[in-house]
Formats: sequence, structure tokens, C-alpha cells
Amino acid sequence: MSGVRARVQNGRLVVDEPTSLPEGTILDLVLDDEGDDLDETERTARDDAIERAWQDAQAGLGRPASDVLKDLRRR
Repeated sequence: MSGVRARVQNGRLVVDEPTSLPEGTILDLVLDDEGDDLDETERTARDDAIERAWQDAQAGLGRPASDVLKDLRRR
């Protein structure tokens, strides 16, 4: 489960989502901020980097995440 969706009804949070969590589990709900603090230049740079990464992946130039993690752990 990656998140819980709730709605506010009469000043209360109402959750109606199936879950496999055990009875009595306590969750901390946080507001989902769909925005970011990037300006237009930063947003363009981010989007360009994502596009380049996607093109590299499609060309078979990517590396398995497990290899990247191994390299990071060695540092």
C-alpha cells in the first residue's frame, strides 16, 4: 500500500479504502502537495534530464538499479 485516500466530511476524515493492514494500525496522513518549488528554468532542466534519461534507457544505455546502489554504497 503506497498511500491512503481520505475525504473531509463534516469536519472529519473519512477513509474508505481496502487495506491489508492489521486491525489497530495507526497511520499518519499527510497532505499531498502536487506542486513543487521549481522556477520555470529549473523545471525545464528537470524535464530535459528526464527526457535524456528516458532516451538513454530506450537505447539500452541504462544500468540496473542494483549496480547503481552497489556503487553508491561503496562510497
